[in-house]
Amino acid sequence: MALRFFNTLTRTVKEFTPIEPGVVRMYTCGPTVYGFAHIGNFRTFMFEDLLRRYLKYRGYRVIHVMNLTDVDDKTIRDSKAEGTPLADYTTRYKNAFFEDLDALYIERAEYYPEATRHIPEMVVLIKKLLDKGIAYRSGNDIYFSIAKFPNYGKLAHMDLESLQAGASQRTTNDEYEKEQVSDFALWKGWDETDGDVFWETEIGKGRPGWHIECSAMSTKHLGNHFDIHTGGVDNMFPHHENEIAQSEAANDEKFVNYWLHAAHLIVEGRKMAKSFGNFFTVRDLLAKGYPAVAIRYLLLSTHYRASLNFTFDGLEGAKSAIQRLRDFYENVRTADKDGAASGTVDEYVDRAKSQFAEGLDDDLNISPALAAIFDFVRDVNRLIADDGISKEDAQKVIAAMDGFDTVLAVLKKEEVSLDAEVEALIRERNNSRKARNFKRSDEIRDQLLAMGIVLEDSPQGTVWKKKL
Repeated sequence: MALRFFNTLTRTVKEFTPIEPGVVRMYTCGPTVYGFAHIGNFRTFMFEDLLRRYLKYRGYRVIHVMNLTDVDDKTIRDSKAEGTPLADYTTRYKNAFFEDLDALYIERAEYYPEATRHIPEMVVLIKKLLDKGIAYRSGNDIYFSIAKFPNYGKLAHMDLESLQAGASQRTTNDEYEKEQVSDFALWKGWDETDGDVFWETEIGKGRPGWHIECSAMSTKHLGNHFDIHTGGVDNMFPHHENEIAQSEAANDEKFVNYWLHAAHLIVEGRKMAKSFGNFFTVRDLLAKGYPAVAIRYLLLSTHYRASLNFTFDGLEGAKSAIQRLRDFYENVRTADKDGAASGTVDEYVDRAKSQFAEGLDDDLNISPALAAIFDFVRDVNRLIADDGISKEDAQKVIAAMDGFDTVLAVLKKEEVSLDAEVEALIRERNNSRKARNFKRSDEIRDQLLAMGIVLEDSPQGTVWKKKL
C-alpha cells in the first residue's frame, strides 16, 4: 500500500511522492522560545516525530528542519519585562526545549536554525518583494500587499470577499485572528519599545516580522520548493498562509507540496488555560511523578488530525500499555526453548508488520497500528503459554518489536541502578523466602512496591523492575 497524507492545501488524501526519490525534505514550525513549551506544543512536536520516524521506517532519508523563533513580539516583551538581554533570555528556553525533546525521546532534526542568525537571508527575501512591487514601505515598516498575490488564502480556503475587505488594512502584530485579513509586516522599523533589539540593514534599522523568518530559514536549508511543511492547526492562518504568499511571490515557484496540520489538545475535556488550572508543561507532569514515556505514548496515541483529550486517567492507561509491551518484550527475550522455528510465528510477524504499515500508511493512522502490535502480543503470548517458543522464533519476535519501536520509541528502558537500601531489602527478602518466612517476604515485597520496585519470582530466581 502506498503512503498517503491528508494535504491541508487540497483538503484531500493523496499518495505521497517526494520531489527527489528516496529523500524527504521537511520543515516544522518550532517553538517561540519565550517560556517552557507546554503539552499542547508537544502534541504537535510528537506528531512530527511520528511522521519523521515513520518516513525513516519506510526507507526514506529525511532532511528535517525545525526553526527556533528567538525574536518576535513575545520574546522582546518578556525579556524586557524581566530585564534580561534577549539572547540570554531565549537561550534559557532553547536549552529547556532540547531537554524536553530528549526526555520525550523525540528525535533531533538535522537543522535547528535560529531566527536571529538568519537576518541577512530575510533581508534578501524582503528586497526581492520590494523590487517586484509586492511589498511596500509605510514609514519605517515594510508590508506585504496581499492584493498583489492573487492566490492569497488558498491554504486556509478563504473566500475572495473577505480578502478584498481586508486588503486595505495593515497589521504590525506577529499574530492575529483568522477573521483579520490584512497586509502583514515583513520588517518592523525600530522604535523605543524594541529597546536594544534591532539590526542595521540595507532595508533599514529594525527587526523582522515573524512570518518572514520561517520563509527565509526553510528555503535557506531546504530550497525554494520542498516536500512537507507541518505545524499546529492554529498556525495554518495567518502564519502558514503568509509563508506561502511571501515565498512564492519572491521565488516564482511552488513553495511546499504537502501541508500537514495537527489538531488542538484539550485537557480533561476543556481548553488548556492557566485560568482553568489545567495548563501543563512537560516539566509539570514529570514533577508530578509521571514517566516521560507515558506522556509520549499518550501524545502520539490519537490520530494527529483528531483533537486529543489529555487526561490523567489517560496517562495511567498509557503506563499500563507500555508496561504490557515491556513485560512481553522481556518475556520473549528470555525464551530458551530448544527446537526448530515455527511457521505460526512467521505468520504472526508478517501479519503484524503488514497491519502496522497499513495503518500508518493511511495518513499516520496510529490506532490500527497500535492495535496490530497488541494483537501480535496477545497471539505470541498464547503460544508461549501453550508450549513456549524457540530461541529462533523469539529472535524474530524481538526483531519485529524493535522495528515497531523505531517508530514508537516506548520500549527502551531508562538505566536504573538500585540504591543500597533497596539492594539490602531484596537480599533480605531472598533470605526470608529461603527460610520460609513468607510473612516477612510479603512485607518486603509490599515495601519495595511502594518504593517503585516490582519483584517477579520465577524458577530461575527473583528479578526486579522499575514500576512505571
